[in-house]
Amino acid sequence: MRAVVYSQTGPSSVLSLVERDVAEPGPGEVRVRVVRSGVNPTDWKFRAGMSQGYDEVVPGQDGAGVVDAVGEGVDGLSVGDRVWLILAQHGRAYGTAAELTVQPAGLVVRLPAEADFDLGASLGVPAVTAHRALTAAEGGPTRLGPGALEGRTVLVAGGAGAVGNAAIQLARWSGATVVTTVSSDEKAVLARAAGAQHVVNYREGDTAAAILEIAPDGVDIVVEVAPAQNNELDVAVTKNRGTIAIYANNGGDSFVVEIRPTFSRNLRYQFLLLYTLGADLVTAAAQDINAAIVAGALRVGEEVGVPLHHYALEDTAAAHQAVEDGAVGKVLIDVG
Repeated sequence: MRAVVYSQTGPSSVLSLVERDVAEPGPGEVRVRVVRSGVNPTDWKFRAGMSQGYDEVVPGQDGAGVVDAVGEGVDGLSVGDRVWLILAQHGRAYGTAAELTVQPAGLVVRLPAEADFDLGASLGVPAVTAHRALTAAEGGPTRLGPGALEGRTVLVAGGAGAVGNAAIQLARWSGATVVTTVSSDEKAVLARAAGAQHVVNYREGDTAAAILEIAPDGVDIVVEVAPAQNNELDVAVTKNRGTIAIYANNGGDSFVVEIRPTFSRNLRYQFLLLYTLGADLVTAAAQDINAAIVAGALRVGEEVGVPLHHYALEDTAAAHQAVEDGAVGKVLIDVG
């Protein structure tokens, strides 16, 4: 089979296309013939040197394809099933940038008939992260669906990003009022396409005042990508007993928490990392994500604020570089 690998961390040029033997699934595993591989910032960060641990790595946490073989003891999945993958390269060397990948059955999810492989390969990291951010607040909900966030206001930082877009779509499906911040008019168009009712350009005017004009009592949940830059804003606009859910460190690795304004509002910080989330939360997220897909509430494409950028498998290095350079939308690798 063809696979993209790297044997040392570094720039995107360390990636190369090679031929490798096809692995057989063991007990509790399935083999998937990959059709699309999704590229996320975490993929290039691992490749650039954040983590290694293996002599050779096939990158790619997200992907979609068709079950090709089933190991002993696997229930609920059969050869021919269309599926999407979660955390495909976590704790193992071989992810989705290959024609075939062997994965634990628990991280292989049936893809609803309403979804194509582009959507399937776009789900894992962004949608599961967004789900956790929206379900970590005091008083719930712990699951998403129609009415789950009714009466709540959600602030999504960076509404044109992949996680931001998924958070907007899932929050709207669940009945929330969504406010999002963006850095340009072009990104504002994408955030509105995702379904955000209110879009604030943080480069123009008083961002906190604009948000509080929309939500005078403050927002219930903040989905935060850049806490080092935004914490002062988040504290200013989050209501009493609200939650600031932080999933990334864009713009800095640390920030100062001012004690009095934070504890005076009984604020909660919820830090989240997909890799240590736990099987129960990942499974719940996958179920809700599939329900949103069936309902037509979670999609990809420019019409919903997620422009798609396709690369051939042999151009995986260029795909990684595009994400590293800040491509807006979803970068996909056409594997099969």
